[in-house]
Amino acid sequence: MSIPPRIITLTTDFGTSDAYVGVMKGVILGINPSVQVVDITHAVPPQDVHEAAFLINSAYHYFPKGTIHLIVVDPGVGSDRQAIVCQTDRAFFVCPDNGILTYLLEEIENSGQHPGNIVKIENRAYYLPEVSQTFHGRDIFAPVAAYLSLGVTLAEIGPFVPNLVRLPIPTLEISDDKLIGEIIKTDSFGNAITNISESLLSRLKIVSGWNISNCEIRVGGIRLKGLNRAYAESAIGKPLAIIGSSGLLEIAVNGGSAETILRLKRGDTVVIQRFN
Repeated sequence: MSIPPRIITLTTDFGTSDAYVGVMKGVILGINPSVQVVDITHAVPPQDVHEAAFLINSAYHYFPKGTIHLIVVDPGVGSDRQAIVCQTDRAFFVCPDNGILTYLLEEIENSGQHPGNIVKIENRAYYLPEVSQTFHGRDIFAPVAAYLSLGVTLAEIGPFVPNLVRLPIPTLEISDDKLIGEIIKTDSFGNAITNISESLLSRLKIVSGWNISNCEIRVGGIRLKGLNRAYAESAIGKPLAIIGSSGLLEIAVNGGSAETILRLKRGDTVVIQRFN
């Protein structure tokens, strides 16, 4: 049985009104016409590395092992920031070294695993012949991803490096009767996604008897009791708390936008107060 071609995913802040994404696909397919190219998103807010870090960590789990994830959100293009490839036990990540892999590496390390092998992209044999100062997605990252899909090894791409740039990650504060987190993203529906995970709430319940149904959730001047199992459990236009598809606590409005109606934004504090 033949081995299926590798997959290369694309995550960028390029949008789709210009030719940038199409050009990158053209470069990839010119090197490996058999590779499958899949768009994750090109709607990352311009230069928002934090958003890109969250999105790639939310998406990569759902692709087959060996997938190559090409992520180009690169406000430092043309500077001395590194271009890197990171290989984990599940995937390859081709991207600028600007914090894009922060959530992914944190998740891997928290699970007790090694973050994988990391190389600096230096071998110009895997670049396009001419490299611009403003479009490394086309001239460096896309060809490197394509050559990886053909079996080029990390050692051929460049020297191994020990560490990557990390973004500051919002931390949780946990006491006997209170959990304090924050909103880390608002999605296209206006749902406010927090850094409070369902798995953490489950552990607290097991270890210290927490029960989210007996807690009050406070954010942006609103107070919510317990969690919804579905949006429809609240009336249209009413705020609610729910565990979203990413496994994180979200603040939403049934039939509306929590971002717009409740004026919630990234960085807002979320408090879960436990009552005896």
